[in-house]
Formats: sequence, structure tokens, C-alpha cells
Amino acid sequence: MHNLLLHQEGSKMAVRLAGGLQKMVALLQRNNVKFLAIVTDCLQILAYGNQESKLIILASQGPVELVRILRSYDYEKLLWTTSRVLKVLSVCSSNKPAIVEAGGMQALAMHLGDPSQRLVQNCLWTLRNLSDAGTKVDGLEGLLQSLVQLLSSGDVNVVTCAAGILSNLTCNNQRNKVAVCQVGGVDALVRTILNAGDREEITEPAVCALRHLTSRHVESEMAQNAVRLNYGLQAIVKLLHPPSRWPLVKAVIGLIRNLALCPANHAPLRDHGAIHHLVRLLLRAFQDTQRQRSSVASGGGGGTGGGGGGSYADGVRMEEIVEGAVGALHILARESHNRAVIRGQLVIPIFVQLLFNEIENIQRVAAGVLCELAADKEGAEMIEQEGATAPLTELLHSRNEGVATYAAAVLFRMSEDKPHDYKKRLSMELTNSLFREEPNMWGGGELGMGPDLQV
Repeated sequence: MHNLLLHQEGSKMAVRLAGGLQKMVALLQRNNVKFLAIVTDCLQILAYGNQESKLIILASQGPVELVRILRSYDYEKLLWTTSRVLKVLSVCSSNKPAIVEAGGMQALAMHLGDPSQRLVQNCLWTLRNLSDAGTKVDGLEGLLQSLVQLLSSGDVNVVTCAAGILSNLTCNNQRNKVAVCQVGGVDALVRTILNAGDREEITEPAVCALRHLTSRHVESEMAQNAVRLNYGLQAIVKLLHPPSRWPLVKAVIGLIRNLALCPANHAPLRDHGAIHHLVRLLLRAFQDTQRQRSSVASGGGGGTGGGGGGSYADGVRMEEIVEGAVGALHILARESHNRAVIRGQLVIPIFVQLLFNEIENIQRVAAGVLCELAADKEGAEMIEQEGATAPLTELLHSRNEGVATYAAAVLFRMSEDKPHDYKKRLSMELTNSLFREEPNMWGGGELGMGPDLQV
């Protein structure tokens, strides 16, 4: 039957119609390794490119049996054929959670140190397919340690897969973030970026993994420092240059924002040109969104690629670049020298225009960066000269507490050398708007920290 499936036209359909798949899954309980290698290879041939076959294997408890085989045997050919079936099943949205639930990720992890390169590669591909469904799985410390070690492999495919899996498994999972940091994951990812050059299939997932590791967990401050101590800042800022494509640029902007949360990174980020490049990208993305708006207003078409409104490039909305760049500048502006550099870039008019944006998150980051810039008298004066008072006063009534709070803070800072009457009026306006309905509005939460994003 194996030979027929390999060489005879029409044999796959005949086997399916005769109920062969169910029978083959039942045979997986035998214990002759050479026989099992043939059975699993038959299953792979039948499942490849055929959704119906994948669902029959699932209904027959195939994923549970295949995971058991991975745990039970050490015959290389059987492990390889089994990993091939799991790789085919792992792209099926119905089989994926079943494999994860059966302990498939831990079972695949057992073989990442195997001398057989073809087995390791198949296990990695399968893990990468499963990893976006495995972010809530416990007990992956061994897998995470193996992946960090594999980042130093000389095989580009191995490094690409390892970085992609690490990126997905550290997404919104604090336990996995801590585990990766504790086995030297930050140092290994920085080295990976330094070695990868222009290979975006490696740099993008590696940057995304670092973005997750530098935010919202107990070791995140250590991770922010470790990037600098491993000489990673210059290489990361360099990725904002061409030829980087927009998905990578978006990930780098998010990483720089997190790195700026560490005060020791402020000066080196500035020295490597981070502020200059963020402003350049902001201007470009802002102009794209303005062009898109005027095109829609005059009855023109939508953005380039993608759907649902907005201006797109390489599948990234330019509004996301605007939000990310302003958000990163907001954190960098906490340092006085950085504020002076940002003021010198003549970008305050754009921050003020963004207060009118209909996207709440963009209003929030724009009000946030203005709040920092208004800490200096020169900044407060420039903001007022750009006509920010009216939109900021309007934003005091925003339903988003972050927007309202930042707007209030900017207005307060702008009013510091104003007459007593003006301050009194402003104070009443703030009291009326900020405490309009929720007395506990000043509660916790990090302003503007959305969840990590998967790649």
C-alpha cells in the first residue's frame, strides 16, 4: 500500500474511500518501529494537501498516538516520519490545538538536541506552526532553553525557526519571558541580530522576541539593560534604515520604546540617532496618512494593499507607525537632553495635529509626548504657539482617561507663568472634566501599554 500511495495515480482516493485512514491510525498502537515508520509515512502522504484526511486523522485520535510515538521511541526513521505527519497536521486549525493539548510541544522539544538534522528541522517547523497556539502551555522551560541554544546554530533555517518560536512563546506570557531571560536569551537574541545582517526572516522574529522580553515582567528591566551591555543598541537603531521593510521597522520601533524605559539607554539611543530616525519615519508615515485622507475625501481609492481603510505598506498600517514612533519619542522625552533634541527636530506641529486624530491611541501618545516636552519652558511655549490649547481643552472631555490625564498635565504645565485668574479658570475646568463621573479614575494600569503582538 505504501508503494501504491507513492507511485500509483488514484491510490490515495481509493484508500480514503475504503476507510484506510482510520485503520492506519489504529495501527499506530503496534510496537514494531520499522512497521510504524511505514504506517506514519502512509499517513503523511494521505494528509499532505488534503484537509478532509487531516480531519479524519484528528477524529481517529491521531494526534494523541503520534505524540505518544515521539515520547516512546528512539528509532530515527520513525521519529522523522512521525514529525513529518505532525508538521502537515500542525498547519490545520483543528489539529493544532489537539496536538498542543496532547503534549506535542514538549514531545517535539525532546528531540531538538538529536544528531539527525532532518529530525531537528522537522520538529522546529512543527513547533513554529504550533507556537502561536501554545502561548498558554505550562512546562516549556526545557524547550525555551533548547531554542536559545539553537540561536547559535550555523544553519539559517534553524535560527529562523528558533527565533520565530521564541517570539510567539514569549507573547503575553510572563512565565516564558522570565524563563528565556534566565537562560541568557537576551544576549543570544542580540548576537543573532548582530550576525543576521539584512536577513529579515531572522531579524524580524528576533526583534519581536526582544520586544516581548523588554516589557511587562519582573526581569524586563534586566533585559533592557542587557541589550545595551551586549552592544545591541546600535544594531537595533540601524534596522530603522532602509532596506528594512515596514513589518521589521514597526517591531524595531516597539523595541526602542521599551528600551527607552531604562534611563541608562537614553543617551546611547540618542547618540546612535534613534530620535532622528523616529522623527523621519513619523514624518513619512504621517504624510502617507494625510495623502490617503485627501484621496478618500476627493473620492479616490483606498490605501495600497490591505483593507479596512487606512494607508498600508507591506501589510502595515501607517497609523501604526505614527502611533509607535510618537509612543517611542514620548518615553525618550523623559530625559532633558532628549527633549532638546526633539524640540530641534521641528516636530511639535505634527504632535499638535495628531491631537485631532480620530484614533484614540494616537491622541494618547501625542498628548503624552507633549506632556513631557511641556516640562521645559521652551517646550511649553512652542506647544502653545502651535495652537495646542483648544484641542487639549477639548481632550479634557475624552472618554479615554489616559488622553484626558495627559491633556490636563500639558495645560497645567503651559499655565505655569500665566496670571492667577487664568490658572483659577483652568483649575475649575480640569476639576469639572476629570472628575465628571468616575472618582477612582486615577487607578492603576500602565498608560498605553497594549498586549504584546504575535508575528
